Amino acid sequence: MVEVLFLSSQETATLAEPAAYVPAVRDGYRQRGEGAPAEPRTKLDSADPPGFLTGYFAILPDSNAMGAYTYTAGFGSRDAHFMLPLFEFESGEPLALFDGAAMNPSKTGAAGAVAVDALARADATDLAIIGSGSQARGQLLATATVRPLEQVSVYSRTPENRRAFASEMNERLDATVEAVPDAKSALDGADIVITATKASEPVFDGDDLEPGTHVTAMGQYHPERREVDATTVARSTYVPDLRARIERDAGAYILARKEGAIDDGHVHAELGDVVCGTAPGRQSAEEITLFDSGGTAIETVAAARMLYDRARENDSGTCLTLSPASDAF
Repeated sequence: MVEVLFLSSQETATLAEPAAYVPAVRDGYRQRGEGAPAEPRTKLDSADPPGFLTGYFAILPDSNAMGAYTYTAGFGSRDAHFMLPLFEFESGEPLALFDGAAMNPSKTGAAGAVAVDALARADATDLAIIGSGSQARGQLLATATVRPLEQVSVYSRTPENRRAFASEMNERLDATVEAVPDAKSALDGADIVITATKASEPVFDGDDLEPGTHVTAMGQYHPERREVDATTVARSTYVPDLRARIERDAGAYILARKEGAIDDGHVHAELGDVVCGTAPGRQSAEEITLFDSGGTAIETVAAARMLYDRARENDSGTCLTLSPASDAF
């Protein structure tokens, strides 16, 4: 029998602040840049009942960890359910099983922050965020750990939601956070733009981006949907989390290529290549950079390893026992 630690969402939420996720995820992408295996999302759709099952994998040898992230959305419950098994790399034995819901905005936000740190101007202080949900919250809190933000402008379609977001973030951050009436107003003067929405069509006009802006687009992973337009992709140094995603679910890239705005060679590098130094990051103050974040197991496994280690130190979680194949078969 093998002992496995089960960690609930309530327990993972108390184990680490947003700042703790960023170095763990940065190291995960450094390992990816040095050759660690990772596969993009596989998604299985259902029409009746409507929903999907999706998952992805990564091995991080230096973290002695590997795992998967899988979840369902829709179906009869009309909800989403996340599970994350974490394994030890050296032995192959299971270490933990996570209720993966609570950690999602923090680990995804950390991936965005790693990209901001690698691609945004070092003097970036003004941020525009499109979206006001939990993912927007995770992106902003993590980004605030890598740049000294002074001004944040938030736009989302529902005025009450964007005002509530601004009020909450004003309490949590040193920056001034302001709700604005439209996306164009949010982009005015922004050094960093983050999209964290469920939109199927672009949420701003790429011509409104000022030279030197960094964009993180993280809300879509569907070949026919996008948060940023072809102009944004074409104007940018384009960096996906995984290169293999551009043929599967990176809708912004796929549609920009289909529309003739870019050619097949438009990908600059994966984020891991930039983090480990095998590809350059930002090369000029005027350059527009774009991180296309569709979600990978790189940040998921890296974050899970960090949370597992903290849980063991804090005596958190519940012990389960699993049978290895040699016992069960």
